[in-house]
Amino acid sequence: MSILNRKARFQYQFLEHYTAGIQLLGTEVKSIRQNKANIMESFCQMKNGELFSMNMYIAEYKFGTNCNHSSRRERKLLLKKKELIKIDKKLKNKGLTVVPIELFFNNKGYIKVKIVLAKGKKIYDKRESLRKRDSLREIKQSLKIKNCI
Repeated sequence: MSILNRKARFQYQFLEHYTAGIQLLGTEVKSIRQNKANIMESFCQMKNGELFSMNMYIAEYKFGTNCNHSSRRERKLLLKKKELIKIDKKLKNKGLTVVPIELFFNNKGYIKVKIVLAKGKKIYDKRESLRKRDSLREIKQSLKIKNCI
């Protein structure tokens, strides 16, 4: 089970991939297990040499008491120091950003976030990716028709 950011591939050109841990509260983990999270509008930001995920939505746990979490709080991402320094240097370049693309459970049961150092696409790049996708779809459909005959 994983939660994906499908819009990110269309809006950004991916440069480097990283897998990070995420600092969560107990009720947040329970909500993610129920698949009640959304990372479509989230982004990452460096603060004091640490990477934080901003605007990630994790619904409040239904059976949580007064210890429940707020749904859009900042969550610290856990990376090695060398990776953080490398990302910080790259973020100083204009036009680059860090975007989470997947929230998943690893084989040990821990929640991980796949983040990407990305550059925003221009409008003409987006049009080009739409054209490629449409042409691939047409080719696949024509192959299916030929196989049926």
